[in-house]
Amino acid sequence: MERAEPGRPDRPAGRSCRPEPAGPGQAQPREQERERGAWPGPRRPTRADMRLRELSLRQDPDLRQELASLARGCDFVLPSRFKKRLKAFQQVQVQTKKEEPLPPASSQSIPTFYFPRGRPQGTVNVDAVIAKIERTFAQFPHERATMEDMGKVAKACGCPLYWKGPLFCGAGGERTGAVSVHKFVAMWRKVLQTCHDAAARFLHLLASPGCPYLVQDDFVPFLQDVVNTHPGLAFLKEASEFHSRYITTVIQRIFYTVNRSWSGRITCAELRRSTFLQNVALLEEEADINQLTEYFSYEHFYVIYCKFWELDTDHDLLIDSQDLARHNDHAISTKMIERIFSGAVTRGRKVQKEGKLSYADFVWFLISEEDKKTPTSIEYWFRCMDLDGDGALSMFELEYFYEEQCRRLDSMAIEALPFEDCLCQMLDLVKPQSEGKITLHDLKKCKLANVFFDTFFNIEKYLDHEQKEQVSLLRESESEGPELSDWEKYAAEEYDILVAEEAAGEPWEDGYEAELSPVDQKLCALRSPLAQRPFFEAPSALGAVELYEYECGDDHLQPS
Repeated sequence: MERAEPGRPDRPAGRSCRPEPAGPGQAQPREQERERGAWPGPRRPTRADMRLRELSLRQDPDLRQELASLARGCDFVLPSRFKKRLKAFQQVQVQTKKEEPLPPASSQSIPTFYFPRGRPQGTVNVDAVIAKIERTFAQFPHERATMEDMGKVAKACGCPLYWKGPLFCGAGGERTGAVSVHKFVAMWRKVLQTCHDAAARFLHLLASPGCPYLVQDDFVPFLQDVVNTHPGLAFLKEASEFHSRYITTVIQRIFYTVNRSWSGRITCAELRRSTFLQNVALLEEEADINQLTEYFSYEHFYVIYCKFWELDTDHDLLIDSQDLARHNDHAISTKMIERIFSGAVTRGRKVQKEGKLSYADFVWFLISEEDKKTPTSIEYWFRCMDLDGDGALSMFELEYFYEEQCRRLDSMAIEALPFEDCLCQMLDLVKPQSEGKITLHDLKKCKLANVFFDTFFNIEKYLDHEQKEQVSLLRESESEGPELSDWEKYAAEEYDILVAEEAAGEPWEDGYEAELSPVDQKLCALRSPLAQRPFFEAPSALGAVELYEYECGDDHLQPS
């Protein structure tokens, strides 16, 4: 018989206290006791626990080599040389958990340095300005100001005269035809409290509500008021068909000069850095609009529009690559014409879909073509020559454009300079910072960027530069004083030629005078009392032009 063990009557004698292994499908007794928490002693780590610990240790780069040396399939046993590093690793983790993030530095310790709407001026007495505006409105019937009264209101606000249009529109006058004193005072008080310089206030008045930038359409009401009321444009009142052409030209010139980011959106910072607001203030002082050559000159508009008219044979205000190639007697290379129509420097879907260039795009082209020294023109032609868009002109890209120049010189029986020699000349001219490529910064730093560009895609100007010595070119570029820009010189020369041709009665094309359209007849009837202003006449002698065929929105123009 089996004897019971002393003190354990329920356990038969001869049985070991170690439990017998369980059969298949049954849990081990030790595992069951451990799951119930009844098994005494520390829990022995399993292979899965070791793998988790091994994964956590792999985060330490110092332990990766040792972990990689462990044998596969063996129990995770740390060697003695491992213990110090493991302990240090665990201490670092504990310290990292205990460290609390430092509180952020107080904003009061750092003075404000960013003022997107201008630095606040403590000298502005808002109540005094509002009182002056209220006294001005008291002069008007029912204390309501029309567009004709806004000149006095603008002066009461301390603004230039030709802010009257933006002020009128900013107060909602374009919807009702008049502005009440209460509505205007509320609007202007908010402007004074939130906008602290002229650029921020002008942008706030012209832009859509809540919009931090200006788009092209925002300038239309302002420029329409300039056309209607400026004494230098009084002759243009009767020729309303050309108002949109003049306004489009001025808008493109504004964005060409002011919008340095090429985004199509003029920000407050760009407006602040430009001279546009100074030119707006000069509109009040200068009766001759042609003296404001940077944006508003009518003579410059006349030259640009006539040049476009010569190329636009079907007069739909769109030109294709063949039309543009005829500019300046095919002076620009075919490869460059293709790049212009590739979308590198144009906006709009017609260029990409239909291969058409609008009048607005032509304004950018002509100014860039005739003055390659300005930052915008350098960026314009750099974008065209940068075939792969990597921000640098490689030797391959330069050779790509120079090949056509060589072929054209050969056709003119002129020996072309080998590309290697031409390249050496251009590198000496530009002096690029990095060997083997020319960046936009290199060209802007170079004072003869126009010579560089003309060498690769304008055959006529290239030959002109070749006839001059480099010393004389440098002397011209370094001349000090109020020197006229290349664009101003070109516009003045072309305008004199156009006026002389019209005065002499010379035909523009094909040696015959075409029949005048109804609009041209109207303009000719207006010419005699305004003969002292020869730049008034719209481009009428270019051919039989029916403006009603392409003028959008001028449905009232019908042939007689």
